[in-house]
Amino acid sequence: MNGSDQQKTALVLGASGGIGGEVARRLARDGWQVRGLKRGLAAETVDTDGIAWMAGDALDRADVARAAQGCAVIVHAVNPPAYRNWGKLVLPMLDNTIAAAAASGALVVLPGTVYNYGPDAFPLLKEDAPQHPATRKGGLRVRMEAALEAHAARGGRVLIVRSGDFFGPRAGNNWFAQSLVKPGKPVGRIANPAAPGVGHQWAYLPDVAATMAALIERRAQLDPFARFHMAGHWDPDGSAMCDAIRRVVARRGARASVGAFPWWLVRLAAPFNETLRELQEMRYLWRQPVRLDNARLVDVLGAEPHTPLDDAVERALVGLGCLPPADRQEHTPAPSSAPMAAALTGRLNQ
Repeated sequence: MNGSDQQKTALVLGASGGIGGEVARRLARDGWQVRGLKRGLAAETVDTDGIAWMAGDALDRADVARAAQGCAVIVHAVNPPAYRNWGKLVLPMLDNTIAAAAASGALVVLPGTVYNYGPDAFPLLKEDAPQHPATRKGGLRVRMEAALEAHAARGGRVLIVRSGDFFGPRAGNNWFAQSLVKPGKPVGRIANPAAPGVGHQWAYLPDVAATMAALIERRAQLDPFARFHMAGHWDPDGSAMCDAIRRVVARRGARASVGAFPWWLVRLAAPFNETLRELQEMRYLWRQPVRLDNARLVDVLGAEPHTPLDDAVERALVGLGCLPPADRQEHTPAPSSAPMAAALTGRLNQ
């Protein structure tokens, strides 16, 4: 591989997931050679999105090192499925990425979350706000970023892009697809997790991917340990996202009602289900406003990639199989293995 090829080759760990897949497809469209890892793969294959799939596991250090050879960027977007075994799996996977990046000289890109921050940093979060998380998962996120900062101090390069709750046509497990609406079903009732009057931050995945891709292109000008926050879509009182869904559905000749998310059911079932225990732990983000300040991002990019809310919601609903495409062509709903929806046994959208 020559030098120019290396400058445009990226490994995306988690390319079969929501944010990883979106970033991988965006980089491929921008002319990058993109690699992904897939367990149990018999032979390397390139899919229609331009992702070259290699056999391997993010938990296997040798697999990650082999896939990262010759790469300028490693996107670490891999997470344990269904929130399970975070404490045992998250840090070893990141350690493998850091080791591969140290060997190849690649930039490590991490999709960040607000879990790192606690009430002392709320309600408006800047990149350098103190990280005193209120949850176990937030503590793990702090340790992840500390490991990446230590890697940067040793001569590595790191980019962290933090955003709100994901939604989009292929966003994977997220609150939009597992609470507000029901994948593969027409929207009849919207279950809103937010407390009345409490703002909430959302992030349209294609916009997040476009932001990451733009920052990656500017990687030579960024600090060795660079962190950026996205504004995304700010819902000032917790009703704007539900209202947007209702407007989009109404334009298709249907009506949808809004009701409260059944937190009581999550609380009752949480002792018996690991996924629901994790969701219950995150409830605090729906009971107080937490907003990201994107001033640093705008200083670097000039503007944040931003799809209008109704357009983003319509594309998300079509991708989830909740609406037919606008041209009315036959559409096969995306299958949902969403653990939240399964765990609540369909109660969310009754």
